[in-house]
Amino acid sequence: MKIAVVGASGNAGSRITAELARRGHAVTAIARNPEKIAKAANVLPTTGDASDQAGLTQLLKGHDAAISSIHFLASDPAKLIGAAKASGVPRYLVVGGAGSLEVAPGVRLVTTPNFPAQYKAEAEKGAAFLDLLRQEKELNWTFISPSALFAPGERTGKFRLGTDQLLTGTDGKSWISFEDYAVALADEIEKPAHIRQRFTVGY
Repeated sequence: MKIAVVGASGNAGSRITAELARRGHAVTAIARNPEKIAKAANVLPTTGDASDQAGLTQLLKGHDAAISSIHFLASDPAKLIGAAKASGVPRYLVVGGAGSLEVAPGVRLVTTPNFPAQYKAEAEKGAAFLDLLRQEKELNWTFISPSALFAPGERTGKFRLGTDQLLTGTDGKSWISFEDYAVALADEIEKPAHIRQRFTVGY
């Protein structure tokens, strides 16, 4: 497939780009500074700005899927969704956050007392992005939330999937590596199972 990754130079974006390329997909790796994207087979580094809706629309055209891997505070969800819709891309996947996941019925993680203050604004913007997507009737979107800790690690291919509830391991930790998150996202592209849905991945 031909897949566009917006934010391909970031922590998650770079792992997603690498995972898709290793599976043989043709990846258009979009970033403001494409020179930061690792050179690899099947990867085309491309200059693009998430805040330029018209420019992004043109970059996404002709792809089988587009992935948004952008910090929520550094982007406008309405522009990203608008570009995805205008481009006619069949699938739009968003690297989500854990803040919008529920820790109890109707209680989002971001609203809990111990949620780190420095991540609160980013998490709230991510939750707003998800709420916007849920109003979409035309776009085939998927919002993929990592577990609470989203960090560098290993590509094990072993993880659990959930829906709207925060996943916690038997050790009480809630986390997923960037590498295994990328595996889960690539799996979803190849075998769609969550059209117009949010799902989460964790150990």
